[in-house]
Amino acid sequence: MRAIADTLAARFNPVAVRGEISGFSRAASGHCYFQLKDDSGQLRCAMFRRAADALRFAPADGQRVEAHGKLDVYGPRGDLQLIVERLVPAGQGNLFEQFLRLKARLEADGLFDADRKRPLPAQPRSIGVVTSLGAAALRDVVTALRRRVPHLPVVIYPASVQGAQAPAEICAALRTAYRRHADTGESEVLLLVRGGGSLEDLWSFNDEAVVRTVAEAPMPVISGVGHETDFTLADFVADLRAPTPTAAAELCAPERSVRLGELEYLHEALQDRLYRQIDQRAQRLDRLAQRLGRPSARLHEHREQLTVLEHRLARGVQQQYQRQSASLQRLSVALPAAWARSRESARSRLQRLEVALGHLDPRLVLERGYAYLTDGTGATVTQVAQVHTGQALTATLADGALALAVQGVRPEKP
Repeated sequence: MRAIADTLAARFNPVAVRGEISGFSRAASGHCYFQLKDDSGQLRCAMFRRAADALRFAPADGQRVEAHGKLDVYGPRGDLQLIVERLVPAGQGNLFEQFLRLKARLEADGLFDADRKRPLPAQPRSIGVVTSLGAAALRDVVTALRRRVPHLPVVIYPASVQGAQAPAEICAALRTAYRRHADTGESEVLLLVRGGGSLEDLWSFNDEAVVRTVAEAPMPVISGVGHETDFTLADFVADLRAPTPTAAAELCAPERSVRLGELEYLHEALQDRLYRQIDQRAQRLDRLAQRLGRPSARLHEHREQLTVLEHRLARGVQQQYQRQSASLQRLSVALPAAWARSRESARSRLQRLEVALGHLDPRLVLERGYAYLTDGTGATVTQVAQVHTGQALTATLADGALALAVQGVRPEKP
């Protein structure tokens, strides 16, 4: 049997089978068992709990479906059976494949990321609704909002919710809501709703343009499309998914009684805090009054302190004056002596300089037999090369000057 099963798996799997459900049952384990039949025969099917829990509809006898899975052989009886991994109503197979492909692409673009989801405002000042004016979903939403938040304005942005024109109208209605929100703050939260239906009926909310337009919303969006078992791509991109349109209205509008209860609680808490503050201020005032006592006694105490401070200030000034006078007297005694010492030191230094300068007097050199020669221009002659034979020179001696004439030049031999 195992060899037959392996051969079937290699030859045929995976497979898709269309037929009519017969003998559908669901065991306590959660597994489902049924047959698929058509005019030419029937095929046993088993759908295990993991796949059964993912069903988006309730299978029933007589319903035409499309089953995707793999062929196998049930060992104990040797029966051929189909292990069903996905089951959709007949005619929805292609649409569902499109749904899955588009969902994967949009998910890869990050449109379904959790960090994009925004919290709903605790108390919106106005609520917007995108849906058809003739839809039962609109009546359900308006009824729920009137019951829970009759004081809030509700703005309707009409659009078809089914048919070929629906995606374009939904996108236009969403953009109108976005523009008016930017201009005036209208619709702090937006509901995108319609009633239940088949996959084909809800297909407008799987349109890529609609999904990407929802992702551009400047305010939180609640998707309430179909019934609890219905899912659309608009549900994944919205900030919050509601199982029904009525639930969408209830999510953004807490009951009036709940809000009144919260206000009452806040009123009591504020009143209690106010009373505590008043009591604390009263106690503080009592303590200050006790510390203050009679004003006249307090004034007398301050006057005594002021008198003590005046005496201390007077003593301080007198002591400072005495210290400064003593310092001045010491300086008046020390200054003349310092001036005399400085003057004597300067006189001694001047005498030393005069002696040193006298040693440099050129007359002393002339008195030792030297002479000072100059030419006719008064320039000093220090070298033989500066004169020539017959040149007139002047020799300056210690006691006068002589007029000379050069009779010959004899340079010193090296």
